Amino acid sequence: MPPCSAVLCAAVLPMAVAASTTTPVDSDWILSKLARPAPMRTDFVELRSSRLLKNPLRISGEYRRPDDQTLVREVRAPYAETTTIKGGNARIVRGNGPARSFALTRAPQLAGLQSGFGALLSGDTAAIARVFALRTEGRREDWRMRMTPKDAAMKRHLQDITLYGRGAELRCIETRAVAGGEIQRTLLASAARALPAGADAARVERACHGGG
Repeated sequence: MPPCSAVLCAAVLPMAVAASTTTPVDSDWILSKLARPAPMRTDFVELRSSRLLKNPLRISGEYRRPDDQTLVREVRAPYAETTTIKGGNARIVRGNGPARSFALTRAPQLAGLQSGFGALLSGDTAAIARVFALRTEGRREDWRMRMTPKDAAMKRHLQDITLYGRGAELRCIETRAVAGGEIQRTLLASAARALPAGADAARVERACHGGG
């Protein structure tokens, strides 16, 4: 095929770029982009809302994967707490207190964190498909993926998890619990760093859903 003229190239290339950025998204593409080889770390800001709370509880800290088998959730504010998940067990240390260790079977929320977020980061698509039914919406530059639990024990506590992202960046995890109408939104990476310290629940929701 002969090379295009300057005028033709100027007309065609922007159309090609636009087409590439509006490509429909699917779960395989999202999962392949979200995998992060260990070691890795990312900042997070989490807002938990509940009928039992007058105001949403804001928590900030860092997620880490020092190796392929370990997921660490370090809360830095408003309190200090480190949760380490490895090999079907969890270990929690709050402040200078003693460590508490227990099996993930006793903590469905932490089990969901490991089977969801941990599996996403490790790129274990088979594990994710075993535990969750996946539904995607949007385009590659602005996508959403809903993860609905298949496991009966998890379904008693968790309605679904919705991931929001842009390109290869996971920006927010929205978790809906079964009991109490609780919604937990966790902003990650650039979305967490860009959130003002005094942001209210509405601002966090907009940031989670891609509205800034």
